[in-house]
Amino acid sequence: MGEYRATIEWRRDGADFLGKRYSRGHRWSFDGGITLPASSSPHVVPEPLSVAAAIDPEEAFVASLSSCHMLSFLYVAAKRGIAVDAYRDEAFGTLAKNAAGRIVVTRVTLRPRVTFAAGVQVGEADHAAMHHEAHDECFIAGSVLTEVRCEPEVEGPAA
Repeated sequence: MGEYRATIEWRRDGADFLGKRYSRGHRWSFDGGITLPASSSPHVVPEPLSVAAAIDPEEAFVASLSSCHMLSFLYVAAKRGIAVDAYRDEAFGTLAKNAAGRIVVTRVTLRPRVTFAAGVQVGEADHAAMHHEAHDECFIAGSVLTEVRCEPEVEGPAA
């Protein structure tokens, strides 16, 4: 159905590689022409070997799940004829050991705040159902083993 590409580039630049004193900073480039600074997480590899201002893979994973859920939610709302004015999610991921003792992202919690258009009334049960359907529609959520929780909030007009 589609192919998605990213180019990841890193250079040692003379750093002590075998002594593990090299920067984890690198670049992600995407087919649309955007290049972003990336690094290991400073929670995993301390600064200055990690670049705190760069995106790390764990943050990108959380953002990918959140973004996919949002796009799926907007699709579900539009399909139902429910206008949405704004959507904000302060998602977070939890890194911990799994049952096999490996460190993995064990859970991602989405906390979407949806503002429906003026005059739109959406009950709590319907709102939850829309998020459940969005989760089922999300290609990324369907591709991972991580538990993905959704704790939605409604802003603005709601029933």
